[in-house]
Amino acid sequence: MSTNIRYSESFKMKVIQELSEGKFASIAEARELYGIHGRSTIQSWMRKYQRTDLLPRRIIVQSENDVDEIKRLKERIKQLEAVIVDQSVDSMIDKAFLEIWCEEAGMTDVEEVKKKLRSRAPEKFKNLPKKNSKKST
Repeated sequence: MSTNIRYSESFKMKVIQELSEGKFASIAEARELYGIHGRSTIQSWMRKYQRTDLLPRRIIVQSENDVDEIKRLKERIKQLEAVIVDQSVDSMIDKAFLEIWCEEAGMTDVEEVKKKLRSRAPEKFKNLPKKNSKKST
């Protein structure tokens, strides 16, 4: 069972102050000295007390080509996601239409109707994957 430790406001401020004065080489060192178990606890205190200037900085070095490639790939992802949504909607509509059509035609075994339709489909459609779906009642 884990123990939830609460730190006083004055303790939090003391740790942040000591970090700002350079008493510790890193946040990890301060965590270790004071026995603070949470890996991001001190960072959250820094944000709370608006001392983000003390947070470690990540510097990313990349070329202009890398930036352009990332933008292009993100745009492509958006396009593909839109295609997936469109195809999912089309598939749901097709499935609902087939179930309604079978019901109105008095057919109770939708899977059997699908098999018959596949057998009559052009050769290029015969190898499409068959999904397991529930029989309509």
